[in-house]
Amino acid sequence: MTTYRSLALGVLLSTVLLGESAGFVPHSGPSSTSLKRDGVTQMNAVVPPTMIIGPFIKKMRDEKEAKNQPLASADEMKTEAPGLKIGSAVWKWPPVWPYDPELFKRKEEIVEAPANPMAGLMGGMTPTPTLPEAPTEEKEPLDALTYWGEEKADELTNLDPQAAEKLRGHYSFYIRDGMSVLEFGAAEESYLPEGVKLDRHVGIGASKSLMGKNPSITEPLVVDLNNVIEERGIDSDDIRQLGSNTFDVIIMANTIDFLTSPREVFRTSWELMKPGGLMIVSFSNKDAYSSKFERAQTKMWTDFNDDQHMWVCGSFFQFSAGDGWGSLKGFDISPEGAAQADDANPLANFMNKGKPGNMYVVQGTKTAQEESIDESNPEKSFKSKMWMLPTMEERDKSLTAPRLARAYQVAKSQEEKAAIVENVATLPRVYESLIKMDQFAFTFNMQAQLAADLASDPDYKSNDDQILALKMGLGLRTPSKEFWQPIGEKTAAMDPEDKVNLLAYLVPRFGSGDPEQDVALESFVSGLDPTFEVIRSKVPDLSEGDVQLVGTELLAAEVAKPGRSSKAEFAAFVGALSESELRAILTKRKSFKEYSVSQMEKMKNERDAKAKRIADDTAAIRAQVEKARETRTMIFNQQTGKMEEYTVKKK
Repeated sequence: MTTYRSLALGVLLSTVLLGESAGFVPHSGPSSTSLKRDGVTQMNAVVPPTMIIGPFIKKMRDEKEAKNQPLASADEMKTEAPGLKIGSAVWKWPPVWPYDPELFKRKEEIVEAPANPMAGLMGGMTPTPTLPEAPTEEKEPLDALTYWGEEKADELTNLDPQAAEKLRGHYSFYIRDGMSVLEFGAAEESYLPEGVKLDRHVGIGASKSLMGKNPSITEPLVVDLNNVIEERGIDSDDIRQLGSNTFDVIIMANTIDFLTSPREVFRTSWELMKPGGLMIVSFSNKDAYSSKFERAQTKMWTDFNDDQHMWVCGSFFQFSAGDGWGSLKGFDISPEGAAQADDANPLANFMNKGKPGNMYVVQGTKTAQEESIDESNPEKSFKSKMWMLPTMEERDKSLTAPRLARAYQVAKSQEEKAAIVENVATLPRVYESLIKMDQFAFTFNMQAQLAADLASDPDYKSNDDQILALKMGLGLRTPSKEFWQPIGEKTAAMDPEDKVNLLAYLVPRFGSGDPEQDVALESFVSGLDPTFEVIRSKVPDLSEGDVQLVGTELLAAEVAKPGRSSKAEFAAFVGALSESELRAILTKRKSFKEYSVSQMEKMKNERDAKAKRIADDTAAIRAQVEKARETRTMIFNQQTGKMEEYTVKKK
C-alpha cells in the first residue's frame, strides 16, 4: 500500500523538473540475428528504420539538454558563483519531514525481515502462510570516532584534483579575508582560496590526525557529528562553548553522506552562524568514496542519485530552521568532461573511468530572527520565533502563526501581548500531545487553533498540571472521574470546534495553586446539568448541541474563574434570562466564530496581496537593474570587491 510518507518522499525527490530521460531498449526481434558480410559477423544487422530511431534520439538529446538548463532567474545567474543550477524560488517541499528513519542508517545497521520459506511453495494459494514475527534486535550503530579516528585515521580524502579546484573557486566567490569560518567534517584539506587570511578557522572532525595535517585550521575539535539531542542539535560541550551568532561562513565538504541526524547538524549550524552568514555544503557523486568509506555512508546516500542528493540536501536546510534559511541555491560545479551518472546504464562506471569527478554545492544564508513583534506583520514575526522550535512540523508552524498573530492583534493590553509572545516557547509541549491526535479525527487546523488559544491565555504556563489536564481533555490519559469524564459525557453533542474552544479555556485554569480556582472548577462541572435544564425549559426547540454550547459559555464566563459569580448568584442570573436573551447569546456566540473565520481570511488575503506587491516591486527593480547594466560603463566585481570598467559585448 502506498503510504503518505512515501508519497511525500516522492514529491520531494521528484526529478520531473530535472528531466530524467528513459534508457533505449534494443529491439528484441530480428535485430538479434547474426549475419555475415564479407566474412565478418554483423550483429544486430536488422535495425528499426531511421524514421523511428531519429525522433527518439532527438527526444533523448532534448531531455538531456533540458536537464542541464539551470532552474534559476537571470538575476541570480549574474550575482552568484558559476554553476548555479537551482535558484531560490524553485525548491518545493512536502509539509512534513518525509524520510523513513532507516534511510539514515548504514547498511550494516539495517535489520532485514526474515524471509518466509513457505512463500515460494505456497505462493499460488490464498492465503499464503506467514511466520510469526520474531522480535528484532537493533544492531549496534557504527562508532564514528573509532571508525574515523582509528580505523581511518590516516586515510586521506583524495578529492579529485579538478573537482577540488572547482570547489576552491566556488569558495573564493564568498570567503574573504578577515572572516571567521567553521568547518564541519574537517580533515587534511579545506580547499580554501589561495592566500585568504581568515580571522579564525575552527575545524570540527572525527580524526585528530587528519586535522593535524591541515595548515588552515586554527582550532581543531574532535566531535562526533552523529551524537545529537533529537530535534535540538549536536550534543557537544565543545560546540556549545563556541556560542551563537559566531561565524561568518560554515563549510561542510563531502560529509553529508555520513550524517545519521542531518537536521540536528543543520540546526546547530544555524545557531552558530551570524545573521546573514552563509553555509556551504558540497558533495561529490554518490560513488566517489564507495570503495573507501562505504561502511559509514547512509542508505540515503547509496540509494539516491546525484540529482536527488541535491534536493535532499536542500530539504535539510528547510526542515531544520524553515524560513530561518534564505537564498537557498544549488550548484553543479563539476569540471568540464566530468563523469556522467546513469543508474540505468550498467556500463556507466566503465565509461566514466579516467573522467574528473563531479562536485555539487547547496548553500543557504541565515535569516535574522525577529526579536520583537512587528505590529504591521505579526504573523511573520511569530513564524520567525518558531523557526527553531522542536516537535512542531513546518505545517504546524504555518498554521499556528496566523492564529497567534490574530490573538496578538485583538489583545486588550500590552501585558496580554507579552504573555502571547512568551508562550510561544511552550508550544512544543502542547504539540507533544497533539501529534498523538493525528490518528483521530482531529484536524491539523483544530490542533493549531487549540495550541494558539492556549498560548494566548495569560494563565497558561505549560506546567505539569496543565499538560496533564490537556492530555485528559484529549483522551490521551484516563479522564478524571470528578471533572473530565463528566464534562466529556455532558458535552457530547457539541461541535468539535466548540469543544476545542472549551478545552482551551479550561486547561489554563489548572495548576494555579489557588484553592479558590479549584472550587470554581468544581462549580463549573456541577453546574452543567442544572444549567442545561434551565435552557431546555426556556428554549425547547434548541438542538442539544446548542443547549450545551450556550450552557458552557455561561458557566465559563461566570463560574470557571474565581471572584465572578457564586453558585447562587449564577443560578439566579440564568433563571432570570428570557428566551430572547438566550437566543441572543447563542447568535452572538456563533457570529463570533464566523467573525473570527472571516478575519482570518481577511488577514490571509491582505498577506497575499502584500506578497504580490513585494514580488511586483522586486520584478520592477530587477528590470531597472538589468536596463542599467546594459547602459552603464562601470560594474562592481564581487570577486575583487572593486568597481571596474564594464564593456557591453556585442552580439
